[in-house]
Amino acid sequence: SLPAKLINGGIAGLIGVTCVFPIDLAKTRLQNQQNGQRMYTSMSDCLIKTIRSEGYFGMYRGAAVNLTLVTPEKAIKLAANDFFRHHLSKDGKKLTLLREMLAGCGAGTCQVIVTTPMEMLKIQLQDAGRIAAQKKLMAAQAQLSSSSATGAAGPAVETRTTATQITRELLRSKGIAGLYKGLGATLLRDVPFSIVYFPLFANLNKLGQKDPSAKAPFYVSFLSGCVAGSTAAVAVNPCDVIKTRLQSLQRGVNEDTYSGILDCTKKIWQKEGPMAFLKGAYCRALVIAPLFGIAQVVYFIGIAEFLLDMLPKHRA
Repeated sequence: SLPAKLINGGIAGLIGVTCVFPIDLAKTRLQNQQNGQRMYTSMSDCLIKTIRSEGYFGMYRGAAVNLTLVTPEKAIKLAANDFFRHHLSKDGKKLTLLREMLAGCGAGTCQVIVTTPMEMLKIQLQDAGRIAAQKKLMAAQAQLSSSSATGAAGPAVETRTTATQITRELLRSKGIAGLYKGLGATLLRDVPFSIVYFPLFANLNKLGQKDPSAKAPFYVSFLSGCVAGSTAAVAVNPCDVIKTRLQSLQRGVNEDTYSGILDCTKKIWQKEGPMAFLKGAYCRALVIAPLFGIAQVVYFIGIAEFLLDMLPKHRA
């Protein structure tokens, strides 16, 4: 039933995001740093420096936004894929690869309604620590190089902002369109992701089914979700880099600004080289693999069906 699908998708999203959010934070910061102003050399270096400068909970900056909106996002994505697969199937026959890809395309298109503002707010909060650390480092270097240290200004202090403050400012200055900055880049990432992910998962999951009418074992669904998720994540990583850059409202010292997808692509290619489009790819794979593995296990086990079945018994 639709309520069961929505509950399953929501539970899966909450569990998955909680487990992998620090890696997602590292991915955002690695993707946003540009040549000449590199604060981090790798995922582990980013997480270690984040803990040292911002504490353990610094790794979860922006998690509240994700945890709030991931339930409707995952629910829409998983339920929409099932909806399109159902309507594209003919008399219960097996879907062709093209129809599976079309179903994934529909699911990816539907989810951006929630994904775009969620990613927009999350990126501002995740990247704030990197920008503050960069400004602090630049101020410290300026102090050391200055001959008159007595008159030098102190290190830059980060002003903490919340998702609510960012939302209010965007709505006040740009209206609802402010929350949907980078919509085109989000579509460019999520639609191909879903086109790759859902057919690949469905076919990998079928390999573990002893009987076509029975569900695959939970470990098969988990592994299928991990493999399909990481494959799709790496495949669309260039689009994710572009989306992250476009949605960042604040820039570090001497970092480029972009007017659109083509301008962003051109500047990254010319100034940072083609390998820059793979920044954070392994982080993204590490985020997506368990996230979708967990999501598919919860979704296919059907925790919601159990909860909904218990409600009448409890009332009785």
